[in-house]
Amino acid sequence: MPGLYFEELEPGLVIDHPTRRTVTEADNTLFSVMTLNLAPLHLDAEYSKNSIYGQRLVNSLFILGLVSGITVPETTQGTTLGNLGFEKITFPKPVFHGDTIQVRTEIVTRRESRSRDDSGIVTFRHLGINQRDEVVCDAVRVGLMLKLTAEHA
Repeated sequence: MPGLYFEELEPGLVIDHPTRRTVTEADNTLFSVMTLNLAPLHLDAEYSKNSIYGQRLVNSLFILGLVSGITVPETTQGTTLGNLGFEKITFPKPVFHGDTIQVRTEIVTRRESRSRDDSGIVTFRHLGINQRDEVVCDAVRVGLMLKLTAEHA
């Protein structure tokens, strides 16, 4: 199991995920159209030339999904019982076609579950960082994580 169990997710642990992903025009267009986000800032190059960015922006929800997904192999793959939600999500810098995103995760807090003996609740902070070392996504997420002792009981 590549994911980490509740007991392994110590507050203060930092994971620099090895997977990086360059975002393409196709990613942005397909995601925006599939989710019916038809904002011209995502889809219309001529419109976007006159924006404050001078070009199309990558859909922020695609970036959130990408940042969350990149973290899975080293954090939750096979060891999570569920994503309980996001407490805070910000996008401090825009993402453009051709930007490469890497992710850093920090374990913020953890506590025993009050209703389940086999799991605990962990707060993760995921930072999406572009090739210019700018934070483009800052997401605080809470997950219900399986205990190692429960897996081997």
